Amino acid sequence: MINRILSAMLLSAALALPLAACKEEAAVKPTAITMTDEALGYYCQMYLADHGGPKAQVHEKGQEQPLWFSQVSDAVTYLRGGEKRGDVTAVYVSDMEKAPSWAEPGRDNWIDAEAAVFVIGSRQAGAMGMPEAIPFGSQKAADDFVAREGGAIVKLADIPDKYLGPANAEPPSHSDMQM
Repeated sequence: MINRILSAMLLSAALALPLAACKEEAAVKPTAITMTDEALGYYCQMYLADHGGPKAQVHEKGQEQPLWFSQVSDAVTYLRGGEKRGDVTAVYVSDMEKAPSWAEPGRDNWIDAEAAVFVIGSRQAGAMGMPEAIPFGSQKAADDFVAREGGAIVKLADIPDKYLGPANAEPPSHSDMQM
């Protein structure tokens, strides 16, 4: 009887170890990757380093390299659209609070998109001359930007769908940004 109980306990432990390892593996989030001169925008196929403004990188399960985006709003469009190729494991955006300038958004100042605060509807156009969701690492930095450039502050999930995509050649009005 004791042998059966011990055998059952050992079997349970043996089965639990791989499951625990799977859970731990699934919980590991890939880290942001330094943007290089060779990083190409997913939609435009242009070198990101050639354009100012915030950038984004989207990591997908099973892919070693992220998808790069010339504008943050392009990455949000990708995340919400039907083009996603796989399971997204992480999304990082340029922290414009730490950017040297608009022209040089930085190569290593990434912030998790879920933790960022975004300014939409400001007077500052994105890299491709389109409306942009401008990410900041702190509420204060976003407030300071809004005081200078206008706009509204939102979290990633609250960026309005109609704000995204190439159909938006003009910045949205404040009435368009009502939630």
